[in-house]
Amino acid sequence: MKTCPSCGEQITGRLDKKFCTPYCKFAYHYLKNRDRPQSQFKKIDKQLKLNRRILKEYNKAGKATVRKSVLLREAFNPKYFTHYWKNNKGDVYSYFIIFAFLPLNP
Repeated sequence: MKTCPSCGEQITGRLDKKFCTPYCKFAYHYLKNRDRPQSQFKKIDKQLKLNRRILKEYNKAGKATVRKSVLLREAFNPKYFTHYWKNNKGDVYSYFIIFAFLPLNP
């Protein structure tokens, strides 16, 4: 009889079953991957989501002007964006999923 790699209990059911419960399966893989370093893809994805969340937080009305120093203080990183758009005036908007960012020169 096979035993669960997470809790050590005997497994009943299908012959190819590896864990006794979905909880044990989750716990086993969570502990296995917890100390693994993040891949570059996950780091970039995490930063993009953070940038989007920060812009969304400050952009409640649809158009907002916020100092770059305030955004940077909240871990906003303008180097990570999904795409950009250049208007007729030559201004380049960086997009963070659905929110745009345009650095203004004072």
